[in-house]
Amino acid sequence: MRALVFTGPGRAEVRDVPEPQAGPGQVIVEVERAGVCGTDVELFTGAMSYLHTGLASYPLRPGHEWSGTVIATGDGVDESWRGRRVTGDTMIGCGHCARCRGGRHHVCAQRHELGCRDGLPGALAERLAFPAAYLHALPDSVDATLGALVEPGGNALRAVRAAGVAAGERLLILGTGTIGLLAAMFGTALGAEVHLLGLTAEPLAQAPVWTRDTLPGLSWDGVVDATNAAVMPGLAVDLVEPGRTVVYIGLSGAPSMVDTRAIVLKDVTTVGILGASAGLAGAITAYAERQADPRPLVAATVGLDEIVDVLAGERPRDAGPGPKFQADPRR
Repeated sequence: MRALVFTGPGRAEVRDVPEPQAGPGQVIVEVERAGVCGTDVELFTGAMSYLHTGLASYPLRPGHEWSGTVIATGDGVDESWRGRRVTGDTMIGCGHCARCRGGRHHVCAQRHELGCRDGLPGALAERLAFPAAYLHALPDSVDATLGALVEPGGNALRAVRAAGVAAGERLLILGTGTIGLLAAMFGTALGAEVHLLGLTAEPLAQAPVWTRDTLPGLSWDGVVDATNAAVMPGLAVDLVEPGRTVVYIGLSGAPSMVDTRAIVLKDVTTVGILGASAGLAGAITAYAERQADPRPLVAATVGLDEIVDVLAGERPRDAGPGPKFQADPRR
């Protein structure tokens, strides 16, 4: 089958690789859509920290935002999965440690991360071997595009929930990338008054977008930092109302500075979000019930060969304004 392979920093190609086989507890999925996110770009460029700590190495097969149909099952897997449309968790825990047993498999020290860490090839391929225990079934109302947006949606939903903002309260989201725009959708669906802080106007935003120069002096009952700028974590603490919560889901390329005195003296709660695991089911429900429809965020859907150019920063000529790109590996 065909699969995208990163062979070194800045080098990628579509290769013919062996067909995946369903081992015990696994299924084979025919991939219909696979998204590209910032993590994939960092793995492509070589900037991703896992490449420097030994958790990931080249050659690497990326792709962790996906949807598809189960076409085969391995030993010990319920046959009813066959023919079902699915997506899956990125974080695959060992299943035995205290963290996994306590419902925190996404921070298992021995975890695999689909398409991100060594051990589990990713979904930017025609077919994917995947553990059945981490599957999520997709209802008919969630199409292939939405299915591949469940993983980023789960991250954004976790961030909004962690902010603890009630209906009618004011939520400020720093960043107008995919996660920021998804968080704005979920915050609006929950009844919050959502505002975004970005570098420029964002045509797809369904909430007011401010810059640092135009941001009004309002009280912010919760702040979500979905940026990759090292100055923003400190700004989030400065902006949030005393006694409320700042959520960090973005990662900067350089260490960020936060004055813990401000956190203490304002009695601010800070929360870090790693992975979508606890938000996947909620994202599927929100999409199925049209509480949020992020399909306009997808600028273009291309074939595997074209993804290499997208990773290098090129936008297809017919791309829309959205920040997200998806691949149809069957093309």
